[in-house]
Amino acid sequence: MKIVVIGGTGLIGSKTVAILRQGGHEVVAASPNSGVNTITGEGLKEALAGAQVVIDLANSPSFEDKAVLEFFETSGRNLLAAEAAAGVRHHVALSIVAIDRTDNGYFRAKVAQEKLIKASGIPYTIVRSTQFMEFLRGIADMSADENLVKLPPVLFQPIASDDVAANVADVALAPPRNGIVEIAGPERAPFNEIVARYLMAVGDPREVVSDPEARYGGGRVEEKSLVPLGEARLGRIGFDEWLRRSQAAA
Repeated sequence: MKIVVIGGTGLIGSKTVAILRQGGHEVVAASPNSGVNTITGEGLKEALAGAQVVIDLANSPSFEDKAVLEFFETSGRNLLAAEAAAGVRHHVALSIVAIDRTDNGYFRAKVAQEKLIKASGIPYTIVRSTQFMEFLRGIADMSADENLVKLPPVLFQPIASDDVAANVADVALAPPRNGIVEIAGPERAPFNEIVARYLMAVGDPREVVSDPEARYGGGRVEEKSLVPLGEARLGRIGFDEWLRRSQAAA
């Protein structure tokens, strides 16, 4: 089976490509560096020729509200049109848990992307993931006010990128759901506690404080704004195991 992975050289893409190739599939790791650009349309027709499955892991280079919306709408339209022309039978996209329950510019852009997928007529599965453990440092930096990291005490359930890739690959090889699959890490705890554990483990002296008024990504979040509300596939790698692996690899 030929599978095209858009964004195939990124954090999740490179891991997903490796899993699928180990399974004996013909996999194209498509990215602007390999001559495939979903914004300009360059190389899409050639990359998608003969593909049965396309996995969309592309991400916006800018997180500014207007730019990120333009990226996902333009990329989504170009990619889905090329898939329709190529006769692709399964479109898989990685999205984020709770984008329709949390208001910030990036999440609104992902909602727009999902709407395009659902309206395309191409059989699809959307994989909504909780935040990645690999983003914990970035979250701390984004939420820092000098030596204080202010975070809302809402529930948080981060997932390791290895588990995200494994789930994306599994979904890509299964029949289309024409719906959403949610994935999350195996442990759920208050946001501020998980980030505090991470900073302590890596020797970061910044203090994490619980602030109910703190925003996340510019938007207000409530107790369950960042975790699945219903059934979700849980990753196998817990926080301590992920930390051990990431420190060993550093």
